Amino acid sequence: VKAFFDSLGNEGVSRFCGVPDSLLKNVCAYISDNTTPSEHLITANEGSAVALAVGQYIATGQPSLVYMQNSGFGNAINPLLSLADAKVYGIPMLVMVGWRGEPGVKDEPQHIKQGEVMNRLLDACDLPTIIISAETKSIEEVLKSAVAMTIANNQPVVLLVKKDSFGPYDLKKVIPENAEPSREDAIKMIVEASVVDDVVVSTTGMTSRELFEIRVKNQQSHDRDFLTVGAMGHANMIALGMARNTYRHVLCIDGDGASIMHLGNLTSTGQSGNKNLIHIVLNNAAHDSVGGQSTYANDIDFEKLSKSLGFKNFYSIDNQKNLK
Repeated sequence: VKAFFDSLGNEGVSRFCGVPDSLLKNVCAYISDNTTPSEHLITANEGSAVALAVGQYIATGQPSLVYMQNSGFGNAINPLLSLADAKVYGIPMLVMVGWRGEPGVKDEPQHIKQGEVMNRLLDACDLPTIIISAETKSIEEVLKSAVAMTIANNQPVVLLVKKDSFGPYDLKKVIPENAEPSREDAIKMIVEASVVDDVVVSTTGMTSRELFEIRVKNQQSHDRDFLTVGAMGHANMIALGMARNTYRHVLCIDGDGASIMHLGNLTSTGQSGNKNLIHIVLNNAAHDSVGGQSTYANDIDFEKLSKSLGFKNFYSIDNQKNLK
């Protein structure tokens, strides 16, 4: 990870932004620990990161590195093609994409299709692509070539990163875990408090995994749960779609990072007026499933936000007694 970071610096790339990915977590952690807030920003979603890189290039004349998981690449296609493309504004940048679901590499179901079509998708977008793997002999030469290409052609260049390309590195700027109850304990309590007719929609990552495991441990059916294993940030809209078409209570168990990723969704939820929808945000201020990087959620006043968007009631809970 140090060789990668230093090589980028040697080529004039010193600004970073994106959404953390478990496959890229080692290099993302190194970037977090070795940059200043003015050099690195974890953005709400991947499209926001591309737009930020556009602005940074206009201001500095230097390309940025944008990082993301390929599951979030769809969020980035709009600004990549309608803004940064050579036929529009011609903005150089490196887009580092973690290749989840690569054909022939075991992965989780939500990544299979995205991984399968990734190369074809990049070809359809006319994005020059360099594949990085554990067998890459000289990352210095790869990055030198990539930076030269993005500047010469005035367009983004993709670094498609295979699994296990980077060596180990543990994040030092870890968000302190002082939440009580923990996420898993909170999910257990929500399950215990729900009744037989309630429907539960859980967000992507650890929340859906833990809900599934709790049901198994309790020997309960999964037939009232929808595990949103993909489409990060959209669990609340799935829950709203259900709530608008059922008499049942719908409990959306969301995360802070997921809620922030598509914050505009909360406008639709708040304005819907559905009295049978409870949106529960488990806020640990971190992208916990992909390395523990900050989501900045502790700096958001969710009460003012939710009430301004039309939510009828808001409860801020920081202990087990109040949650129960």
